[in-house]
Amino acid sequence: MIKKILYFKFNTLKRNFIIWRSLFFLLFQLWIDSLLFKFFIKNNIRKEKIQRIRARWFTDELIKLGSAFIKIGQLLSARPDLIPKTWIEELTTLQDSVPQFSFEIVEGIISSELKEKFLEVKQIDPLPIGSASLAQVHKAKLFNGREVVFKVQRPNLQTLFTIDLNIMQNIASILQKNKSWSKGRNWVEIAKECRKVLMKELDFNCEAQYAARFRQQFLDDENIDIPEVFWDMSTDKVLCLSYLKGTKINNITELQSKGLNLPKIAEIGAVSYLKQLVNFGFFHADPHPGNLAVSDSGKLIFYDFGMMGNISNNLQKRIGSMVKSAAIRDASSLVTQLQEAGLISEDIDIGPVRRLVRLMLKEALTPPFSPNIIDKLSGDLYELVYETPFQLPVDLIFVMRALSTFEGVGRILDPDFNLVSITKPYLLSLMSSNNQSPNELINQLGRQVGELGSKAVGIPKRIDDSLERLEQGDLQLQIRMGESDRQFKKMFTAQKSLGHSILMGSLAISSALLVTNNNSNIAILPMIFAAPISIDWINCQLKMRKGSRLEKLKQ
Repeated sequence: MIKKILYFKFNTLKRNFIIWRSLFFLLFQLWIDSLLFKFFIKNNIRKEKIQRIRARWFTDELIKLGSAFIKIGQLLSARPDLIPKTWIEELTTLQDSVPQFSFEIVEGIISSELKEKFLEVKQIDPLPIGSASLAQVHKAKLFNGREVVFKVQRPNLQTLFTIDLNIMQNIASILQKNKSWSKGRNWVEIAKECRKVLMKELDFNCEAQYAARFRQQFLDDENIDIPEVFWDMSTDKVLCLSYLKGTKINNITELQSKGLNLPKIAEIGAVSYLKQLVNFGFFHADPHPGNLAVSDSGKLIFYDFGMMGNISNNLQKRIGSMVKSAAIRDASSLVTQLQEAGLISEDIDIGPVRRLVRLMLKEALTPPFSPNIIDKLSGDLYELVYETPFQLPVDLIFVMRALSTFEGVGRILDPDFNLVSITKPYLLSLMSSNNQSPNELINQLGRQVGELGSKAVGIPKRIDDSLERLEQGDLQLQIRMGESDRQFKKMFTAQKSLGHSILMGSLAISSALLVTNNNSNIAILPMIFAAPISIDWINCQLKMRKGSRLEKLKQ
């Protein structure tokens, strides 16, 4: 017992050193970059190139840190409010790159988890058909003739996750204490949410439930195939699914050799995603080529159900109205619908959001449609969310990312693939019906008329009350002008930066005069006073640079 405690403490100290070393090196690189961008590098293309190099280094570092941090990176790729667009693009390509563990360990885990049910397993293929940060997948055959796959969790993963997530919690606490880093962001709550999601992902019982629910949605769809869960041979560390033979969706040569209709497969996938989002509200959040295959009969096969997303009932009910607002390019109405659905906070400056929505609608609905329109729109959305202190629900980001990922898969199958064009007939029917019966539509119209009548009746009373309060001096008028606020803040920051520049110059001259007058012993004092002023001056420059990025949305 004592040995186990000492071993745990030693591992904790070792992981602390490795993780904090990586963090300090990252912060140092970012600090150097901020100075380069301010004083030497003005070209945006060169800036983006450097940022991409840093993001690629960060992605590689997460892979080196192991399973927990690979998963943290995948979660961060769904948080454009925390990291910039360039980093999001790199993290979305984050693939599990960890060594395989031995077949003896795999067999031992399956045997200990299944107990007497292990006797029903005839053979297990020693070579894995997949290896990821959390688990390894092996094909097997049962004595009853069924072919299955076992997804086996890596050994000691629970202990490693506990250590790494505790360290991450400490890092979040330190970040939260820094006012500039924590502005508009609650790092401690974000860390807690990461812990909750990742510890849940370690429980394969949850993934089994996701797989069963997803399969149930497409039982009557002859174009979609989902593996079946073997409940009596699944535990929290071992997941048993039926084996569905298929060709990876990006293996174009083999798919063509089998005479399959590739554009048709792309269309099947696009329609399936609309059903997932609109009809079921439960969708596959990670449709990269490794998780998609095609059967010999042309069915689309989904694998890996560890990352799934949910659409709230409130959002599902409002999708039809959103489609209508988008169809007539009514940006104000669409933003209102997004607010009422809880996708955008009501206490933010809505001006930049409305401008971006108007721009997105113009791009998305103006023929000819761009083949990667979802990717472009999600990029615009990520840019806005990062620059503005508000958060979109993670599931909405997962929707955008899933659609963007599948859009890329569709173009692999068919160079002319266009998600908007394929789904347009489905969206038109949704816009006209929204899955509502005539009675429901009449009731909805009645409710709207009633609300309008109630507001109309109350208007004279509200005007009278307001005039009375105004006469008595109790009414205060508060005006918020978003554009003016931003300009005033920009002017204040610029004036502060100018004042700091003059002060630093004065202190530098003072130090030089002291040196020339043979007072070199105290010449260092002005430079000491200049140090905190210099740091604040750098922060002013960074704020001004960030503020200028929002101006792009006005163009």
